[in-house]
Amino acid sequence: MEFDKVITERYSVRKFKDERLSKDKIDQILQAGHKAPTGCNYQPQRILVLNTEQSIEKLRKCTRCHFNAPTAMLVCHNKDESWVRPYDKALSSPVDAVIVATHMMLKAYDIGVGCCWVMHFNPTLIKQTFNIPDNIEPVALLVMGYPTNDSKPLDLHNKFRPIDEVVYYDSF
Repeated sequence: MEFDKVITERYSVRKFKDERLSKDKIDQILQAGHKAPTGCNYQPQRILVLNTEQSIEKLRKCTRCHFNAPTAMLVCHNKDESWVRPYDKALSSPVDAVIVATHMMLKAYDIGVGCCWVMHFNPTLIKQTFNIPDNIEPVALLVMGYPTNDSKPLDLHNKFRPIDEVVYYDSF
């Protein structure tokens, strides 16, 4: 699929068929995330794949925004393996995890898998539920599966602010 088509047609899927993703589809999505750039190539991303009824049931207790997806991937970052900007000590790892998640989301669409980026989850409850160590921070939950035939983007999907309101040249 062409890149412009992927970024134009992809939307946040919120209605899924009751069918788990195959190992092959999961691996393709994970490989796309694995190829994402990270600060100094530290690769601080940690991804938890939830693809069993038991793990999805546990996830449903951590967020109301699961949309009954049969599969999910929790994208996290390891705070201890982050490049640190020397000027203000900002960590690159949260941004790195977001780049990884974006690669995964776009690859999912490219191979016919619907996906919705979710940040509406209780990170403390997720960490407790899935035994996530203290140095690993959840950033994004990608709920995914095959879209139902009546799945469609929300009305807001194609509404954009004028580009001159968000892009500046040389100074603000």
